[in-house]
Amino acid sequence: MSIMTIALNAQEKIAFKVSFPAPQTHYAEVEMEISGFKGDYIDLKMPVWTPGSYLIREYAKNVEAFGAVGSESKPLTFSKVNKNTWRVNTSKSQSIKVNYRVYSFEVSVRTSLVDESHAFLSPAGLFLYPAGKLNLPSTVTVVPHSSWTKISTGLDKVPGKNNTFTAADFDILYDSPIEVGNQDIFEFSAAGVSHEVAMYGGGNYDKEVLKRDMAKIVHEQTKVFGVNPNKRYVFIVHNFNSGGGGLEHLNSTVLGASRNAYNTGPGLLRFLALVSHEYFHLWNVKRLRPIALGPFNYDEENYTTNLWIAEGFTAYYQNLFTTRAGLQTPESFVAGLATAISSVENQPGNKVQSVSESSFDAWIKHYRPNENSANSTISYYSKGSLIALILDLEIIKSTQGRAGLDEVMKAMYDEYYVKQKRGYTDKEFKDMAEKIAGHSLDNIYNDYINDVKTIDYSRYFEYAGLKITNANARSNEPYLGVTTSLRDGKIIITQVARGSGAWNDGLNVNDEILSVDDYKVKKTTAGSNELFAYITDKRVGDKVNVSVIRDGIEKTMEVSLLRSPALRYVISTVEKPSDAQLAVRKRWLKL
Repeated sequence: MSIMTIALNAQEKIAFKVSFPAPQTHYAEVEMEISGFKGDYIDLKMPVWTPGSYLIREYAKNVEAFGAVGSESKPLTFSKVNKNTWRVNTSKSQSIKVNYRVYSFEVSVRTSLVDESHAFLSPAGLFLYPAGKLNLPSTVTVVPHSSWTKISTGLDKVPGKNNTFTAADFDILYDSPIEVGNQDIFEFSAAGVSHEVAMYGGGNYDKEVLKRDMAKIVHEQTKVFGVNPNKRYVFIVHNFNSGGGGLEHLNSTVLGASRNAYNTGPGLLRFLALVSHEYFHLWNVKRLRPIALGPFNYDEENYTTNLWIAEGFTAYYQNLFTTRAGLQTPESFVAGLATAISSVENQPGNKVQSVSESSFDAWIKHYRPNENSANSTISYYSKGSLIALILDLEIIKSTQGRAGLDEVMKAMYDEYYVKQKRGYTDKEFKDMAEKIAGHSLDNIYNDYINDVKTIDYSRYFEYAGLKITNANARSNEPYLGVTTSLRDGKIIITQVARGSGAWNDGLNVNDEILSVDDYKVKKTTAGSNELFAYITDKRVGDKVNVSVIRDGIEKTMEVSLLRSPALRYVISTVEKPSDAQLAVRKRWLKL
C-alpha cells in the first residue's frame, strides 16, 4: 500500500449510531456517518450471511426507510443496484449521513431481535459496509431505550465516550454481537482471561455454580493450546422457555438456553456442553480455520469441505472437555458416544452423503431440511464428531500415548494461525494428522470422510479396552417405516424411511392414514401410538392394507412389513483389558 493510499484511508471514517425509540415495534434505527470518501458515488452493502451459520439469509430484506443526506443536510439521491447494495450519489460531498431502520424480530443466536424487554444486535444483519472497504475501522454508539441500563459486547469501548465502541475493521464488527437491556451480569476469571456472563430472560441458574464450572472448561481447553487468545470474553445467554443453540465469535458467543433447566443435572450439563462447544471455537474455526473461511466474502457462499473439522471436532470436544473438567463421568461420556453412534448409523442418509459432501453442501441442505433429509443427508456435526473420535483413538494407539488429537489441533494452530497466519487446506490438515500419527490415514479419509462406508467402531474402541455391541442385534421387530404427527385432527405421514416397506410400496409424506387392515386409526396422538403397536404385533414379512387420503382421494395400498433396521449400541469394557489398552484409555480421557 502506498503512502498516498494510507493517507487517504486515514481520512476515511465511519461512525454508526443505533437506537430503539419504539422497541415494541421490533425496529432498530441506524445512522451511518461517512466522511473522507472521494468519488461520485459510494456503494453500501449489507452482508447476506453471518459467519458460523452457513446459509444465505438475505439480511437486506429487513431494511426499510433508507435515506441519505450530504453536507448541510442536503438530500442525496440513491438507487438499489442489487439485492443488498445501495448506491448513494455523493454530489462530491465528502461527508454523508445515511439513515435506515432494520426490522428485527427473529429468535435465534444469529439474527437480531428487538422487543420491549431488550435488543439483541447481530451486526452482520444490521450494519452496512462500503464496498471494497472491509478493512476500515468504525465506531458504534448505542442509544439504549430509556428503560434499559446495560450493554454487553466484546467490542472495545472508546475512552471518554458513553456507550461507544470501536472495531478495527468490519470483520471484527460483524463478529461482535451486542446485547442491550437489563441483563443480569456476572463475571469470573479463568486462564488469565476476564469473562463476562450476560443473562437475559431470567432463570433458575446458580451464579456461583456457573462461575465454577465454566472456569473449569476454560482451563481444560486452554491447556490443549497453551495459550488463550483473549484478555476478555463475553457470554451472551438468552434464556427462553425452551431455548438452545449457540454461535461462536472472536471474543464472545451467543447461547440459547432453557431458563428453568439449570437446577437439574441433565439441564445443567446440556448448558455446560454448549458453553464448552462455543468456547472451543475460540481456537477451532475462529483462528484455526479452513482456508475458505476467511477473509470472508459477505456477498455469497464460502465453500469448504472441512466443516466436519470446524464443527464436528468441536462437537466431539465439547463432551470430552466436560468429562476432563469433572462435570460428567467417563462412563457418562462413553454412554453418550454410544447414543451418538446409534443416531448416525440409524440415519439412512449416512449411506448416501459423505461427511465432506455434507460440509460443502451445508449452504443448501443442512439449514434447509425437508421431509427427505434423513434419507439423503448426514450432519457434519454428528458424523464429524465420530471422525474426531476414531482419529483420536488411532493416534493415541499408534503413538503409544505420546500424542492424540489434542496434539494435532495444537500443531495446526501453531503452524497456520500463529506462524503462517492463514487457513489450512484439506491436504494440510491430513498431512499434519499423519505426521503426528506416524503413518498414513488414507483408510479413514478414503472410507469414512470422503466415502460412506460404515466405520469399524469395534477396531477403535478395542484400542481402549472397550467393546461396542448392538443391543437390537437379535430383534426381529416389524416396522412400517413412517413417522407421523397429529395435524388438524388427522394422523399425517411426515417422513418415509428409505428402504422400508412404506418406501418400497408407495406411502407418501402428507398422506393421511385412515386405517391399517381393520384397525381404524384414532385421530389423536394416542391413535398414532396404537397404530404402531398394531404393527409391532405383526410379523416380519406380513402384508398390511393401509388406507390413506392423498390429495382428497382415498387410496388403499398393500405394504410389506420389513424388519426394523433400528440399531441401539452399547459400549462396555472388555473383561481383562491389557496394560496397553488401559494406557490408551487413560490418555484418551485424561484419567
